[in-house]
Amino acid sequence: MKRQVIAAAAAVMAVGMLAGCGGGSSSTSAKVAGKVADGYLEKATVFLDKNNNYRLDEGEPNTQTDANGAYTLTVDPADIGKYPIVALAVKAVTIDHDTGLSVAHSYLLSLPKDSVSGTVSSNFISPITTQVREMMETGNYTMDQAMDQLHQKLNLSQNTNLMADYMAGAGQNQTLHATAQNMATLMGGQMGLVYQAGSDTVVDVNRYRGMMGAMFSNMSSVRAATTDADMKLLMDQMSSDLNTIMIGQPFHNMSSYFGGMMGGGRMMGQ
Repeated sequence: MKRQVIAAAAAVMAVGMLAGCGGGSSSTSAKVAGKVADGYLEKATVFLDKNNNYRLDEGEPNTQTDANGAYTLTVDPADIGKYPIVALAVKAVTIDHDTGLSVAHSYLLSLPKDSVSGTVSSNFISPITTQVREMMETGNYTMDQAMDQLHQKLNLSQNTNLMADYMAGAGQNQTLHATAQNMATLMGGQMGLVYQAGSDTVVDVNRYRGMMGAMFSNMSSVRAATTDADMKLLMDQMSSDLNTIMIGQPFHNMSSYFGGMMGGGRMMGQ
């Protein structure tokens, strides 16, 4: 009798273990880890954007970056590679380790879903990865095509990994770091036009995508900007462009802002 009870208990345990390992079970989870930067960003809000609205909604896995700009999201394994990751640098909260100060303006960064991996801690989110994602969102570019266009505009070798941490170890790339700093400055400078009234975290998606389109069209100028005068020219022209985009309108394709497959589009000041 005792043997029968033990056998029955073992069978129940085995069934429970199998159920816990089954596909789609709520008890299973995976880790998605990486860093957020233009310089490493501490206290940035990171989340899996499951409805692609650039906003942290109830039920979306989220966390905050640590003192090294690192984050770890706990997600459903089925969601890896299915949704983009968004990072919010929040005014007066997020600390930019390039300066050691909290950011003066909020801005939003992201990583395309195609680049999200649960097997390695390489989910690096930066202004560069954001630009790749927004080019892909137009429907005109694959990831390879988007990176090819950015390689050309930034005058970088095709072997340069645009999705990698440009501040880490042997992979340090000062050109990408400086370009990312300029991009973050321009993003923050458009906060009044891109974020919805009264919010430091909720963007108007059409204007956000228009901003990134203007950034792409002028990426060579963004890379080359080294003075306050350079940045002011870029900032003023971008503000002028964004003012032509109706705020609060339905989601629509921003492909015209990205200059087509050959990376055309006017330069700032022309």
